Amino acid sequence: MANESLNTTGQNEEVRTNKLTFEDQVIKKIAGIASNEVQGILSMSGGFMSGLTDRLRSTEDITKGVGAEVGERQVALDLRVIVEYGKNIPSIFQETVTKIKKAIGDMTGLEVVEVNMHVEDVMTRAEFDAKSKNEQAEEKTSRELK
Repeated sequence: MANESLNTTGQNEEVRTNKLTFEDQVIKKIAGIASNEVQGILSMSGGFMSGLTDRLRSTEDITKGVGAEVGERQVALDLRVIVEYGKNIPSIFQETVTKIKKAIGDMTGLEVVEVNMHVEDVMTRAEFDAKSKNEQAEEKTSRELK
């Protein structure tokens, strides 16, 4: 959201200053999309409650697993991820930080000052695909029952 504030000087002159701000959700979405481009991250994870709400919705939320604190000029992010087994996690973390900083900086002009990534699980690609397939089948069944 962008807004314009009005300041007055002592001589009854109006001086307008422009201000550009972003909803936290916008920053989370940019970070989520950038993270999904990193090889080795199988999924962003939102924890138990997120899993329940995902089953009630038909589409996955790209901001799941992303927390953001957005200031006027800086951003701090917390990520919760599931990583592919056998991949170098420190390299994945470094690539994720680089992509997020570039995407947020290029799109918003904000500086990303902190990225914390918490690895919640490690899975093989086959294990992850099987779990995803089962969850999709369960979701389809629950929608048919309604």
